Amino acid sequence: MVIYFVFLTISAATYALFSLGLNLQWGVTGLINFGHVAFMAIGAYSTVLLSLQGVPIPIAVLVGAGLSALLGLLIGISTLRLREDYLGIVTIGVSELVRLVAKNEAWLTKGTFGVQGYPVPFDFKPDYPTRILLIVWLTAICGVALWQLWLWLRVKISARLLGGSIASIFVLTVYVCGALSLYTYDPRAGLMLLTLTTLTVVYIALEKLVHSPWGRVLKAIREDEEVPRALGKNVFWYKLQAFMLGGAIAGISGAFYAWQFSVFPDNFEPLITFNAWIIIMLGGAGNNLGTIIGAIVFWGYNTITRDESFKVVFRALHLDDTQQGAFRVMIIGLVLMLIMVLRPQGILGKKEELTLGR
Repeated sequence: MVIYFVFLTISAATYALFSLGLNLQWGVTGLINFGHVAFMAIGAYSTVLLSLQGVPIPIAVLVGAGLSALLGLLIGISTLRLREDYLGIVTIGVSELVRLVAKNEAWLTKGTFGVQGYPVPFDFKPDYPTRILLIVWLTAICGVALWQLWLWLRVKISARLLGGSIASIFVLTVYVCGALSLYTYDPRAGLMLLTLTTLTVVYIALEKLVHSPWGRVLKAIREDEEVPRALGKNVFWYKLQAFMLGGAIAGISGAFYAWQFSVFPDNFEPLITFNAWIIIMLGGAGNNLGTIIGAIVFWGYNTITRDESFKVVFRALHLDDTQQGAFRVMIIGLVLMLIMVLRPQGILGKKEELTLGR
C-alpha cells in the first residue's frame, strides 16, 4: 500500500509539472496548445537516449528541456502571429508528427519496441545516515507545501477550503508514506523525492515570474494583446518566451514520465495533453497552486475509480471492462461541462483572474 501511494505521488507530481507548462502557455498567456505532449515526448526520448550513451542524467534532462524549448521556438516563430485556433491545429499536428517519427525511425528511437533498460536516478542502496538525510529533505519539501497551502487558504473561499483540505491531507500522507519508504529504502521513494523537489522548484520559480512585470505583461496579452502592444511591448516576443518556457517545463516532466512509466511512442498520444487540460480546468486557469491541486484531484479520481470496491458500481450497471473505461471518461466530460457553465474559472480559480464569461 505504501509503495502504491509512492507510485501515485510520482504520477500526480509528474502530471502537475507537465500541466504547469501548459498553464503558463494557456492559463497565463492565452496561447492554445493542443499538442503539449510533443514537448514531453522530446524530453523523455532525449533523456533516456542520452543517458544510455553515458551522458550524466542531469545533463541529459537539461538537454531534453533545451530541445523541447527549441521545438517551442520553431512552432512559435511560424504560428504565434496566426489566430489562436490555427495555433491549436498546428500544435496537435506537430504532436502527432513527433509521435509518428518516434514510432517509425527505429534507428534513433527504437521504434515501436520503445527504449528499455535505461538508467534511472536514485537507483542505489543508501546507508543509514543518508536515509535520515533523505527523510529530512522530504520533511523540508512537505513543509514548504503546507506553508504555501496555508498562505493560499488565508482567503477563505469555500472552493479553496475544499481543495486546500484535500491537498493538505495528500501532503501529510505523502510525508508518512515517503518517510517509511525512504527509511526502508525503495528506489521509487528516491524518485518520488526528486520529482517533488523539481515540482517545488518549478512552482516557486513560476510564481515569481507570473507575479513579476514579465508575468503581468503575459496576463495583459491574454486579456487583450492590443493594450500591451499600444504600450510599446513586443507581444510576439513575450508570447514566444512563454511558449518556449512552457515547452521546456514539459520536457523536464518527460524525463520523470520516462522514469515512472516507460518510453513507447503510443505512450505520448494526444490524450496526455487533454489530461493536462482537465487538470488546469479543475484547478483554475492561471493558478499554479490550483494546477497542482487539480493534478491531485485528477489522479485521486483516476485511482479511486480503478479500485475493486468501486467496480461494484460498474458491475451493478452491467458494464464490461471496455465500457467501464468509457464510463469513467464520460463522467469526467460531464464534470468539465458543468465547470465550464457554472465556474469557467475552474473549481479553485478566482473569477477576477479571467475575463471569461463577461
